[in-house]
Amino acid sequence: MTSTTEQFADVAATTLLRFATAGSVDDGKSTLVGRLLHDSKSVLTDQLEAVERVSASRGQDAPDLALLTDGLRAEREQGITIDVAYRYFATARRRFILADTPGHVQYTRNMVTGASTADLAVVLVDARNGVIEQTRRHAAVAALLRVPHVVLAVNKMDLVGYEEQVFAKIAEEFTAYASDLGVPEITAIPISALAGDNVVEPSAHMDWYGGPTVLEHLETVPVSHDLTACPARFPVQYVIRPQTAEHPDYRGYAGQIASGVLRVGEAVTVLPSGRTSVIAGIDALGESVDIAWAPQSVTVRLTDDIDVSRGDLIAPSANPPATTQDVIATVCHVADQPLAVGARVLIKHTTRTVKAIVKEIPSRLTLDDLSQHPNPGQLVANDIGRVVVRTAEPLALDAYADSRRTGSFLLIDPADGTTLAAGMAGESFASQARTTVQADDEGWDF
Repeated sequence: MTSTTEQFADVAATTLLRFATAGSVDDGKSTLVGRLLHDSKSVLTDQLEAVERVSASRGQDAPDLALLTDGLRAEREQGITIDVAYRYFATARRRFILADTPGHVQYTRNMVTGASTADLAVVLVDARNGVIEQTRRHAAVAALLRVPHVVLAVNKMDLVGYEEQVFAKIAEEFTAYASDLGVPEITAIPISALAGDNVVEPSAHMDWYGGPTVLEHLETVPVSHDLTACPARFPVQYVIRPQTAEHPDYRGYAGQIASGVLRVGEAVTVLPSGRTSVIAGIDALGESVDIAWAPQSVTVRLTDDIDVSRGDLIAPSANPPATTQDVIATVCHVADQPLAVGARVLIKHTTRTVKAIVKEIPSRLTLDDLSQHPNPGQLVANDIGRVVVRTAEPLALDAYADSRRTGSFLLIDPADGTTLAAGMAGESFASQARTTVQADDEGWDF
């Protein structure tokens, strides 16, 4: 029989890497993505033939690999809103989900969308321009979203004579900045996406560089989530009660395990009610199992007949999250309409949605230099700031630094369901001391 330790090892040895690309306009991001797909043999024949035809019609000698992503730019020119383009490809060593995010400053919110689930972010820099304002902005977003690995791809090295000193200066400046933000791991790679240097194949022009190519790093960067170190979190999505002759008394709570491990016989607490019970059984794919782990979808049965409904959170009694009605968080505002102090919103956390009020906006982050603008009164599209939100009912929130899944939430417009902001609970490098929350005597006063 397979031991629990061996089961954990099998889960940790994942073959999937989620990564996001970011870079300023004209830094060559489209060319890098195209080169990566082309040289890893991930482009369909008809796609490549179409690129070759268009390139030839423009008088170009070689295929313009940036055209593999030009469809998105054409759509944007037609006025169609594009959030993030996802691309799926694989090599013999690993499968990849690439979130290709727009580079312009006005699309900062789109990078938040793409990088929110990423294990790695590739930040592109033009070797001729070095670290610029947008580079710092992308590093700040990656740090806020707790992306564990960041790759600095110094592109267009062919246009600076493949000079080691140019690369070293940019790498040193970016590494110092990103490290100050709290980015845990930074890998700098000199590349030429146009010529293919150090993208998939090692460069013959930079013998002074002994590190991995972009693809080699993507294939070998460790992506493991130690499930034994994460407290179990099980948001209930649906209550199953067949009430049939075969299952007259069956009561199960279905959902996807957000983090950690659930075991039969484990004492658990149902939040926000605080009622306790013991896991009597776990059903997965129609079979009873003794253990289940994230991100499996399972049905949990408890020994006690207690009130559990959609939106409740089942967690180990030994390590439950704290419940609160005062959510202090960093948010990225993604809607065109402003988010103002006093706004009535809905807050969606895992499977739970409750009414809330924006009680305070203590500060807005200036990503250019990481300075704080105190008490801005409102946040507009692409702004990142600290907020204090008062909820109508308690929420079981982890700190985002501890769990990207149960530490995140959305603020939603109750009138039309528009997503207003993406939030990260707890402290961040942009946090400030909390100021006093003033009472609200009208409307949704909780």
